[in-house]
Formats: sequence, structure tokens, C-alpha cells
Amino acid sequence: MNRSRRRTASRVFRGSNRPRRSGQNRPHETPMPQPQDNIVGLPFEKPIIRLQRQIADLETEQIKTGRDYASEIRQFRAQYVSLLRKTYQSLSPWETVQVARHPQRPLSRDYIGLIVKNFVELHGDRRFADDKAIVGGLGRIGTEKVLLLAQQKGRDTKEKLAHNFGMAQPEGYRKALRLMKLAEKFRLPVVTLIDTPGAYPGIGSEERGVAEAIARNLLEMSRLRTPIVCVVIGEGGSGGALGVAVGDKVAMLEFAYYSVISPEGCASILWRTGEKAPEAAEALKLTASHLKSLGIVDEAIPEPLGGAHRNPSETAHNLERYIVRTLRELRRLETDELLARRYESWRDKGKVLEPQPAEPAAAAK
Repeated sequence: MNRSRRRTASRVFRGSNRPRRSGQNRPHETPMPQPQDNIVGLPFEKPIIRLQRQIADLETEQIKTGRDYASEIRQFRAQYVSLLRKTYQSLSPWETVQVARHPQRPLSRDYIGLIVKNFVELHGDRRFADDKAIVGGLGRIGTEKVLLLAQQKGRDTKEKLAHNFGMAQPEGYRKALRLMKLAEKFRLPVVTLIDTPGAYPGIGSEERGVAEAIARNLLEMSRLRTPIVCVVIGEGGSGGALGVAVGDKVAMLEFAYYSVISPEGCASILWRTGEKAPEAAEALKLTASHLKSLGIVDEAIPEPLGGAHRNPSETAHNLERYIVRTLRELRRLETDELLARRYESWRDKGKVLEPQPAEPAAAAK
């Protein structure tokens, strides 16, 4: 091991808490939106955005004219919060999908910057290429040293193209597996952040064996001898998500979605039109609350009022608390018990209880 690699390993494994210099070990990414920035409105948010603009106009007018509009601003803000709460407490599945895809929603790189200390990114599958749709590396979350895997979409057009819109190819899943085996060797827990519309379905991806790469990950993650915590932070699309989502605990952010197929894809198959996507989203039961009730995920992590894009820092705090708490619980288990529980957990997923036939009516005497 050369001197540079020894320094890297020492800093991560010995848990140095030295603050990371700006930009160190992290490629440039477009900054995530801040709470005070203008929020891009979704179709169902038109009344909310209208109130936002009224508040902004009053504040601007107050500065320009010197008139006191404090009472009116307070009234509009109270209406804004009330409407925002009412809207987000009753989102339809299709509206939840729209929130999960919001252009200002925090991405994996944003959460890495907010909650992962001393992050050192590792590259390549040692076979073909380094797939940027999957980011992997060593770091610390809270007091826990982890191997982090995250699907990254990119913020602007240039980044989206570089990260292939978060759609990994076989080399991405093989890189993920290589890093998970490294975590197993050093007895580090694995944390995965899931945010993808699906695996890349292009010809080259199929030729290089994307289906086999995903299947291999499912097999190896099911028996990896270290704790695994998986969190869907945005889109959880089909096998592309599942390829890094076999864990001891699987959670979702409150307004993420997780589905075997996108609502548009489902609608195009069943109804031959994407316009039926809202009906498909309802039928797919893809929200965190639905999937928790069905036993597919273990927990729904709360988001701030109005979604993660309105307060990324609070969302990151909730995410960090969940990961640290869950890892501490899993670390208490012996490895064999951990694997036995993981096996039973995944064996139980997808159970369907058939309705019991009604007892025949008593024969008339």
C-alpha cells in the first residue's frame, strides 16, 4: 500500500473528525436549493405558490414604500402554512411521485455533503468502467464508520448526462458489489441511498449483462456478513433500485416512492396511454405509507412540511438520526443472527393472505 493510500485508510478507519476542506474528495456539483430560494411549483401547488408570491410582493412593497404590511404578511403566512400542511397531508400517490421527482429535491450528493464526514469516494468495477450513476465510498455518519453507496441523478443537464440520469449500467452494480465486499472484509456496515428511475435499458447495458449484475447483487447482499441499511430518498424504480436495496432494514423518506414499474410504464402497458399514470400510481401502492402497511419497508422517515426540497437540512437530520439509530440496533446482533433475521425478513415480503371462505350456513332443521 503506497503512502497516499495509507493516509486515506488511516483518516477513514481511525475516525479522524478533522473537518473536510471545501471541495475535498467531492467532485463539483450544482448546489442544492436552500429553503429561502424560490421553490418550483408542482401542478397541485398552484394555490400555495400564489400565496408565496403575494407574501413576496408585500415584502417588496413594504421595503420600497416604507409602509407597514406586517399584519397582512403574518396573515398570509399563516394561510400559507395551513394550506401547505393540508395539501401535503392528503397527497395522492401520483402527487407523491411528482414530489419524489421534484427538480429541487435533495440528491444523494447533497445528503453526503450534509451528513457524511471524511467521505472518500472509491471508483471503478475493476472490469469495465466507473459508472457515475452509483457513487460509493468510505466515511462516517454520526459516530458510525460506514461504506456508503448512493445512486446519483445530477442536478443540471451536464450532471444528468454525466450520471446517466441515475440509471446505472452493469458496471455500476459490479462496482457496488466490489465495495460491499470491501466493507465485509473490514467489518463496516453498508448504507445505500436509492434514487433511480431504473437500471439503464440500453443495448450496451444489456450486452454487458445488467440483469445478471443485478441478480448477483441480490444474492450477495442477502448473505453479506455485515449490517446493511437501505433508504429510498426519491425514486425507487424497479430492479434498478432493488439491485442495491437488499438489506437488514429498508426505509423510505415520506414522499419517496418505490415500485416495480413507473406509473407511466404501467399505464402504457395496461391502458396503452401514459395519461392513465395517476390511476396506475394508485393501483401500484407505491407510497411509503402503503409499503409500510404491506411490510415491504420497515419505516417511513418524516420530511419537513412541504417536502424535502423546502428544507434539505432538516431532512438530512432526520435521515442521519434514522441511519445511526438503526446501525446501533443491528450492531448488537451476532453475524449469524443478523443473517438469519435478514433471510426471514425477505422470505416474509410479498405474502398474500387469501380470504377465508365463509362458513356454510347451518342446515335448516
